[in-house]
Amino acid sequence: MTRTRQGDDGARRLIELGAIREVAPAAWDALVGDDSPFLEWAWLASLEDSGVASPATGWTPRHLTLWEGERLIAACPVYEKAHSMGEFVFDQGWARASERAGIPYYPKLLVGVPVTPITGSRVLARPEDRAAAVAAFASVLEGACTAGKFSSVHVNFCRRDEVGELGARGWFLRTGLQYHWTNAGFATFDDYLASLRSKRRNQVRRERREVAEAGVDVRVHAGREIPNELFSPMYELYARTVDALPWGQHYLNARFFELVAERFRDRLVFVVARRRGRVIGGTFNVVKGDRFYGRYWGATVDVRYLHFEVCYYAGIEHCVARGLRVFEPGAGGEFKHLRGFEATETVSMHWLAHPGLAAAVNDYLGSERAAVKDEIEFFGSRTALRRDREPGA
Repeated sequence: MTRTRQGDDGARRLIELGAIREVAPAAWDALVGDDSPFLEWAWLASLEDSGVASPATGWTPRHLTLWEGERLIAACPVYEKAHSMGEFVFDQGWARASERAGIPYYPKLLVGVPVTPITGSRVLARPEDRAAAVAAFASVLEGACTAGKFSSVHVNFCRRDEVGELGARGWFLRTGLQYHWTNAGFATFDDYLASLRSKRRNQVRRERREVAEAGVDVRVHAGREIPNELFSPMYELYARTVDALPWGQHYLNARFFELVAERFRDRLVFVVARRRGRVIGGTFNVVKGDRFYGRYWGATVDVRYLHFEVCYYAGIEHCVARGLRVFEPGAGGEFKHLRGFEATETVSMHWLAHPGLAAAVNDYLGSERAAVKDEIEFFGSRTALRRDREPGA
């Protein structure tokens, strides 16, 4: 892309950054505001400084920033990608088709947060600067692809307003789904249970009871209350679990956990399972505003239903106790639906330089969007929630 480009009025400059640390944390976070915590400087810097998101791992930072004098007025987290891993909007099929047609697919550009499938704004700007920022950033991204430097640009897990902004420029919409839980004004965990159909309600009780009868104590540690000595075990739980899964991808490293302990602790909530005082399982979660985000889980011993307890029930209990409105547990897992998490649409936007490949992808996306819509409607019709109960009743 380009390191700097003068605006038409001579006052605004568009500058590409080779690392998030090239901009002051306060300036970047002022643009994030109340948006997703994973857009904040501390999270992105921890991914980059730990080497999780680096050229060596196929994530080369190319963040776009718009300046008015010395003041940052807009920003966009951008990475050059040498592969499609860690994105959770899967385009490997597009890549294979492209390569078969003799069209190089990599490198490509990704606008989003590495290894973090959470929705958030992808163009960060004040309302009065937003139109100019979207136009400037999209123009640079499209131009880099048209010039042959990259095959395409992908804006993953973006906001609905960005669908309209980029769609007006001819970008393609892709939809997906996750399972989110909504707090319907519950005062207690029993209120949540009462919102479920009787079969599911009884199953949750059995699962929690079996975990307790196995001698497991589950506790929540939030923010500055998290002991320093928990960060190393939490990384070990994560690493052990992803390494044991045939589909697991070991994206994070121990240094990342050290950096978030220093920079991001106020946002963290750890659910920790202990037996006879020893940590045997837990989850790494993030909270901001009225949202609770489940990120990583792991266990060192096999305890039946422990996964459901630390990944879902303890998190729901924490949301109820703290008055948090939404619990986003991340990608995958239809079994979440059985516990009151509802199928929720996610969106991404895509721009491909090669006309033939673009036409093929656009045709595919039409049928895929219809399939996603049908799947969301299917799960909606088979909800685990009682439909005869008013929220908060």
